[in-house]
Order: sequence, then C-alpha cells, then structure tokens
Amino acid sequence: MVKHRRLSDKPKDDSVQKEEKMELIQNDIQSKKEPIDIKSIIQSGSKYIYIVAAAALLSGIFTPFTINAEITIVYLGMLSIFLGLGGGILIFLATKNQKFRSIMVCGGLGMMIISLILIYELADRSIIQ
Repeated sequence: MVKHRRLSDKPKDDSVQKEEKMELIQNDIQSKKEPIDIKSIIQSGSKYIYIVAAAALLSGIFTPFTINAEITIVYLGMLSIFLGLGGGILIFLATKNQKFRSIMVCGGLGMMIISLILIYELADRSIIQ
C-alpha cells in the first residue's frame, strides 16, 4: 500500500520557523514580566523630579526675591523651560518605544518649538508677526 503525503507533512520553511521562534520568545518575555511595585515606581519617577527641580532652579525661581522682578514673567519663563524639557524627555522616550516613535518625536519637537517661541515672546523679540 502506498503512503500518501499530506500538505501538513511538508517540512516548514526556515522563515516560518524563525517567525514561530520569535513569537515564542516574545511570549516568554511577556510572561516573565514582574508586577510593578511601589519602590520601582518611586525610583523611576525620582529621576524626573530631579530634572524638574534642576530646571526650576536654572530658570530663576528665586529671581523675584533678589531683583524684584515681576513674578508672572518668572512663571512664564519657567513654563517655557518646562515645555522644552518635556519635549526633550518625550523625544528621549521615543527611542525606547517602537509603536509610537514618530508621533512622540513630532510631539517633542512641537513642544520644543513652542518653548522657543515663548522665550522669544518673553524677550520682546517676536518671531510671529
């Protein structure tokens, strides 16, 4: 009696086998993720707190106390620096995220451009006419 070959008996292509291996590896990585605890959240958030505190000090948060400048100008200066800082952080995070990379880079560049416009407006050298 002759043994007939079925379609399922064919050996698979190397590309199909590689794709299956990659899927298995990704599933293993996703299943090995540990639950997030409070300590890791605090540690990851503390680096951004340090950056914001340094930017606030560099932006001149103590200027109204030293030379009696208007506090609204200082707040707008801090806003422009924080906006540029947020744009830089967004671009940095885009290097790690494959899914929304272009959106995050465009958003970060937009925030930095708005920050630049605000800085020029505060210096009474308007870019926008």
